[in-house]
Amino acid sequence: MGFPSPAADYAQRALTVDALCQMVANCRIVETDTGYAVIDFSARPGEGETVLATFDGRAQFAKWMGGALITDDGDAIEGEALDEVTVFGVLTYTINRVKDDDRVV
Repeated sequence: MGFPSPAADYAQRALTVDALCQMVANCRIVETDTGYAVIDFSARPGEGETVLATFDGRAQFAKWMGGALITDDGDAIEGEALDEVTVFGVLTYTINRVKDDDRVV
């Protein structure tokens, strides 16, 4: 109950993934080949945003461009083919793996 410490104004919070990636209740972390991806399941994709979608029996990241999904291979999924696509959410952050632990010494 005394005088508050002026040092409290300069104290830093601990860095966490939740704080850095602005995790909210609708976000999930998905493991990828190169690390992790933070997906917001409640956000609607805007022009040029990357989404996590399933098509052709597999999950894949694609860009939403002009009413079509553009895959990493450069293929466009549009028109009636979009009926078979399930979009899970918008990619908000990627966390890349730096160290490869599978190396044999």
